[in-house]
Amino acid sequence: ATALAAMVNPRAALVNFSRLDEAGARGAYGFYDALDYTPSRLPDKTRLAVVRAYMAHHQGMTVVSMGNVVHDGATRRRFHSHPMVQAAELLLQERTPRSVAVARPRAEEVLEAAHVRDLVPPTLRQFESPHDITPRTHLLSNGRYTVMITAAGSGFSRWEDLAVTRWREDTTRDCWGTFVFLRDVGTGDLWSAGFQPCGTEADQYDVVYSEDRATITQRDTSLSIVLEVVVSPEDDAELRRLTVTNLEPRDREIDFTSYAEVVLAPQAADEAHPAFSNLFVETEFVPGHGTLLATRRPRSTDEPPIWLAHLAAAEGDAVDAPQYESDRARFLGRGRAIRSPLSVISGEPLSNTAGTVLDPIMSLRYRVAIPPQGTVRLVFTTLVARSREQALEIAEKYGQAATFERASALAWTQAQVQLHHLRITRDEAHLFQRLANRLLYADRSLRAGQQELAGGSAGPSGLWANGISGELPIAVVRIERDEEREVARQLLRAHEYWRLKGVSADLVILNAKGTSYAQDLQQSVEAMVRASQS
Repeated sequence: ATALAAMVNPRAALVNFSRLDEAGARGAYGFYDALDYTPSRLPDKTRLAVVRAYMAHHQGMTVVSMGNVVHDGATRRRFHSHPMVQAAELLLQERTPRSVAVARPRAEEVLEAAHVRDLVPPTLRQFESPHDITPRTHLLSNGRYTVMITAAGSGFSRWEDLAVTRWREDTTRDCWGTFVFLRDVGTGDLWSAGFQPCGTEADQYDVVYSEDRATITQRDTSLSIVLEVVVSPEDDAELRRLTVTNLEPRDREIDFTSYAEVVLAPQAADEAHPAFSNLFVETEFVPGHGTLLATRRPRSTDEPPIWLAHLAAAEGDAVDAPQYESDRARFLGRGRAIRSPLSVISGEPLSNTAGTVLDPIMSLRYRVAIPPQGTVRLVFTTLVARSREQALEIAEKYGQAATFERASALAWTQAQVQLHHLRITRDEAHLFQRLANRLLYADRSLRAGQQELAGGSAGPSGLWANGISGELPIAVVRIERDEEREVARQLLRAHEYWRLKGVSADLVILNAKGTSYAQDLQQSVEAMVRASQS
């Protein structure tokens, strides 16, 4: 738009190009497509967002416009000299007709309320404590790779229908997921990137869930830790960036140790026999890339290969060479659990073990020096690929800490595109995330009364007559009035949203309206289901 305006007021356009450049709108191939200042679409505490895209026809229009400015409208003169254009030039002289029939829009087509809503800041899912009866979850996904993280820092990673890391629906322990331990080498003080698994109570604890990321901030008298989790839209990878600030007036050395239990198998298979599933996992460390690899030996010729890579990139200066561990027994120590692993508490070096182990994990350790009041950043990346070569190729791409900014920007852009595609507002997305929380963890407050439970004597087989297997979580919406059909429509959007986030569930719409000759509500609901993208 600025380039086109240069044909009318070139000086003002030149000033605006300078302002765009200062705002970060210029990239390697010229100016990006746009800057977005809409408050409802911006990340928290930001004034604008750069739409990092180039469109060929916009670049072409820019070049032609500049040519017109410099050469006094040369392209316009060429265009209007063509006989076909000259034959239609009289149309440019026509005026707007005076008597035009006015079309009155229907009430549902008037969108003033939606425009007014854009001026209201969107709600954020924000928590100040990791403690809750049911863990508060958040889902991040690019459509293939899914990360679920709780307010305490636990959760799971999944790729398509395979579990990447081990997880159980256990609200009493909540000790599953990908973790990062932090240990002060001088004092032996221990923290984790979230409340889990160390369970250290911070002076200040804050969790913010956005559509594109999850952020956990904790602070005590000596250290500030910020964990940001995003899923890359380009690759099947999750990135966890730790920003650590030394609040003490002395130099400190901090050991950063990651930990995740490797599965690479369907969730049901791992729950049925985890020890047997572990026997097929092999690990390998690639020194040139600083990457820990894991793969599952195929149990049949038609089973596709899968490779997992885990690596870290530090912005600060690493004191020692990276260490690694792939044996859970060595990492935890005899008789210990993940809350107090011996290899972390003792400060002893990791064993640098790889190969075939009985209980495989992925663990990397970096020791980083932090000056007084200084800040360092580390990015731990976990990715999945179809071959060893592809895994190493992607790992090399994420071997630089600066790659997090690109993946973060792309994740934000993809989140906005998905919401626009599904016609979901940000407030609705937060609502659907809260509903997904109940699909992932059983909530006692939603349990039926004793009389209803006693009446369901058929058990899961009672669902089969209605075409419901009972193997997936079930969301039920009950409607009985015409005014409630919008609730069903909203749940259909939620069902599609959950599918994009990697959560499989059955949606049951229970029409409780009395039978009539017209059956208008039933027909309306059936039409909505047929039109649904899911």
